[in-house]
Amino acid sequence: MKFNSILIVFLCTVGIATGQSKKWTLQECVEYAVENNLTIEQFELDLENVQLEKSDALGDFLPDLNASSTLSSNTGFSINPTNNLPTNTTTFNVSGSLSSNITLFNGLRNVHRYNRAKLNAISFQYRLDDLKDDIRLSVVNAYLQVLSNKESLIVFKAQYSVTQQDLLRTKELVDAGVVARGDLLQIEATAATQEQQIVNAENLILISRINLAQLLQITDYENFDIADETFEIPPSEVLTNTPRVIYEKALTFRNDIKFSEMDIELAEKDLKISKGALLPTLSGFFNYGSRYSDATQLLDGTNNLYNPSFKDQLWIFDGLAYGAQLSIPIFNGFTVKNNIKRSKIGVDRAKNQLEQDKLALETTVNQAYVDVTSFSKAYEAAEKTVEANRLAFEYSKERFDVGLMNAFDYSQAQSRVDDAEAQLVRTKYDYILRLKILEFYFGIPITLD
Repeated sequence: MKFNSILIVFLCTVGIATGQSKKWTLQECVEYAVENNLTIEQFELDLENVQLEKSDALGDFLPDLNASSTLSSNTGFSINPTNNLPTNTTTFNVSGSLSSNITLFNGLRNVHRYNRAKLNAISFQYRLDDLKDDIRLSVVNAYLQVLSNKESLIVFKAQYSVTQQDLLRTKELVDAGVVARGDLLQIEATAATQEQQIVNAENLILISRINLAQLLQITDYENFDIADETFEIPPSEVLTNTPRVIYEKALTFRNDIKFSEMDIELAEKDLKISKGALLPTLSGFFNYGSRYSDATQLLDGTNNLYNPSFKDQLWIFDGLAYGAQLSIPIFNGFTVKNNIKRSKIGVDRAKNQLEQDKLALETTVNQAYVDVTSFSKAYEAAEKTVEANRLAFEYSKERFDVGLMNAFDYSQAQSRVDDAEAQLVRTKYDYILRLKILEFYFGIPITLD
């Protein structure tokens, strides 16, 4: 029994440790964010609520059915409800009815409301999908920021390791009297600066991890981390297309554009509903009712009065009423006319909004295209800068080792390498992000493979 308890504790400990050491990939982060984001959940509830409008609109085609019943007691003067004769006694009365109404024609407004409800559900689906697209882009941006900071930390640690070796070698030279002590102090200052860079990089990693975790609605920041991997510039053919081609393709699938197009259709349905109020409304009705009163007296076959039973009175005094009612609008204080004008304005607004969204999309695509080409050139320049500074540093190192360069100039050469390599890391991930954004507008799913 004791062994089983120990085994359970061990397995729980292993399970906890495994859960804490989970490394999140980009795909896992994107999928988790889409499934657990609170704003997305709110939009999904809005979609469910809108879908109920279809059921409401469908119910307008069906007849209603209502039942009613009244029980009353009168003392003193009253009118007998079964024969409409005056009475001055205490009576007990019961009445009941069953009624139904149906709209046969109302200017096709019910039809348009039902079609509008279906379009509105589609519109809210586009709205939800557009939000998911924005969340995906935000997650990718935050994920790449963590990767960039982690790779920068690797670079800073590698540079610090080289400086430590230089520091040991310089101490030996100072002890041997070959190099002045000022050179040692300069290298120690460089090492201290690099230590500060490492601390800053670690803080940036923590902050970027927290930002990503918040996007995923994860509160356990300490144990949250992404997979330890680096990415190189992925091959892409998106730049073989012009910004105009990318924009025209984006128009065919972007959810924000579809949402705006659907708003126009909804506004046009509202206009038809408003115009339907100009037409007559035809409705049908049906009513069945009966009543009972203990004060009722009827003549029997021998001309004697008797009090019919409750059951007999329900059959005797029941009745049907049915028919149709036509309502023709003639004047309604300009309400219908003004509603039609408002609906026309709504159509024009929706069309203007679509054009604005198209212009915004075209601007975004052009900006994304310019960003990709700019960061591509910046990345190439950063690579050349790193290579040039590395060669210059190697030359400076050779001169410093033989005493032909002082520690200050040597440190400056090393600092230029440090800055160039850090800039290369930032530029690389900036380029990857802009490339993925442009591919996203071209309809290519976001991956870093």
